[in-house]
Amino acid sequence: MVAQKQTVVVVALALALALMMVMVAEADLASERAALLALRSAVGGRTLFWNATRESPCTWAGVQCEHDHVVELHLPGVALSGEIPNGIFGNLSHLRTLSLRFNALRGSLPSDLGSCVDLRNLYIQRNLLSGQIPSFLFHLPHLVRLNMGFNNFSGPFPTAFNNLTRLKTLFLESNRLSGPIPELAKLSLDQFNVSNNILNGSVPLKLHTFPQDSFLGNSLCGKPLSLCPADVADPISVDNNAGNNNNNNNHTKLSAGAIAGIVIGSVVFLLLLLFLFIFLCKGKTGKKTSAVDIAAVKIPDPEGEVVADKGVSDVESGGRANGHGNGNSAVAVAAVAAAEGNGGAGAKKLVFFGNAARAFDLEDLLRASAEVLGKGTFGTAYKAVLEAGPVVAVKRLKDVTISEKEFKEKIETVGAMDHQSLVPLRAYYFSRDEKLLVYDYMPMGSLSALLHGNKGAGRTPLNWEVRSGIALGAARGIEYLHSRGPNVSHGNIKSSNILLTKSYDARVSDFGLAHLVGPSSTPNRVAGYRAPEVTDPRKVSQKADVYSFGVLLLELLTGKAPTHALLNEEGVDLPRWVQSVVREEWTSEVFDLELLRYQNVEEEMVQLLQLAVDCAAQYPDKRPSMSEVVRSIEELRRSSLKEDQDQIQHDPTNDILL
Repeated sequence: MVAQKQTVVVVALALALALMMVMVAEADLASERAALLALRSAVGGRTLFWNATRESPCTWAGVQCEHDHVVELHLPGVALSGEIPNGIFGNLSHLRTLSLRFNALRGSLPSDLGSCVDLRNLYIQRNLLSGQIPSFLFHLPHLVRLNMGFNNFSGPFPTAFNNLTRLKTLFLESNRLSGPIPELAKLSLDQFNVSNNILNGSVPLKLHTFPQDSFLGNSLCGKPLSLCPADVADPISVDNNAGNNNNNNNHTKLSAGAIAGIVIGSVVFLLLLLFLFIFLCKGKTGKKTSAVDIAAVKIPDPEGEVVADKGVSDVESGGRANGHGNGNSAVAVAAVAAAEGNGGAGAKKLVFFGNAARAFDLEDLLRASAEVLGKGTFGTAYKAVLEAGPVVAVKRLKDVTISEKEFKEKIETVGAMDHQSLVPLRAYYFSRDEKLLVYDYMPMGSLSALLHGNKGAGRTPLNWEVRSGIALGAARGIEYLHSRGPNVSHGNIKSSNILLTKSYDARVSDFGLAHLVGPSSTPNRVAGYRAPEVTDPRKVSQKADVYSFGVLLLELLTGKAPTHALLNEEGVDLPRWVQSVVREEWTSEVFDLELLRYQNVEEEMVQLLQLAVDCAAQYPDKRPSMSEVVRSIEELRRSSLKEDQDQIQHDPTNDILL
């Protein structure tokens, strides 16, 4: 009987304890719910349509819970503005991830953020936050990733970062930090960036392994940048210290005969170098181009046949390729032979770029089976399948009015462009009436065909990884073109000029052609992509290229062609449509339905959308450079990869992984 009473008492106590724990958990979640509502009230936000009447905040967008506690808060690009008051994060002390990036938050970080001692990931980049880097951050022992870039933080670079011994990512670029970078001997960083601050002094030894881009825009020196003045040894003092103290004059003074011998030897050596240079130049000139004579054979020109964008750029036809060669087996080079019959100036030549051995000649092209790929801005494109050799793409230019000398100068500049994100130009042909360009053939076609082609059953959805990779590859190609000089631009950036390899790597095509054609080919070539300040399509600035690339990014994210953003409203372009949706309510309606299934990259999608909007800004001086665009896309792809790894590695029972 006594045993039964004891059992009843134990069960009652267990039930009471469980009830108390539930009540405590509910009380904690209620306080966290109140803190989130207070945050929304203080800084707003277009997507914070949280249901205030719902008991649990764990169902709200951007909020993730574990064990009845809010552990992650993701609010990127939701138009938060103003200052975050104190008294909010003290009730969110179980946070492990806080993302407030791409907003308009001002002032300093609230001090009670220091109560979130479990915080591992803090993303507050691209806001308007200011003040010194707060000291409470250095008392967050589990911090792994910290991104404070693109704000207005000022003051010295704190040595207390050494307290964060688990820190792997530290981004502080584009702030106003000053003074030297301290030694960060206790850290083992995987990612680091302090570019575009007011830092000075030498780069600490522990940071020498990071690239130059991590330090540019400061007054820093030392590896990986240029050597510091103190690192350059005085050659005279070195020589004196190395010599015998009793014979210093013998080491620093030379006889007249020795000096004369050195001078004569130097002159002979320079002459030998000069002769060698001349010899190599002649050899290079002899190998630079090779030519094949062509015969005067007339073959009909299928000018009217236009099929789909399958592999060559700038195709504006809406049909689909037939997948096989047509009846005229040499359409790609037929007009050349015809032109020779009328030119009367003797046989012309097919000119190849580079020193590599040719895998084909013009006779091979004449015998190749060919397929019309489409008609575009600069002419008709063909796929030529050689009997023995590679498959190539041939573009037959139209409306070229410049002289042969000028054409050669400009096309050789194009042929000299060498970057993995460009479609290389392999050869060209020029006659009075016909001009041909020979490119590598891209088997997966263009981005335009991939995005707007088969939308029915059997279509393979384009995931975030593929789309962001295409964006990065295209950006790198355009960045390379811009690096060739301040007046070098593409001038015709659009999705049909972004071609794809079998692994979906992006290649930029049709660069340098805008300067070859006459005005009749240019007026409508970039409808939907053209920057508002462009009046002459043949004269496009680098900032106008950035605008066109911004439209391209919007096309990637929305799945909509620029001229068809709204049905039955062709006058509304894609940037204006996106901005109107964002202005009313930042919702998933902007993104392509194929992307909405990837919930774990929502932040990166919003981040890339914001970058696209920045690129398509109305005024050129508000647009970033292509180098800045490349860095931003690289950063968001790294962030996406890191967050994916976090989700894979995270185990609540084994926090040592983070």
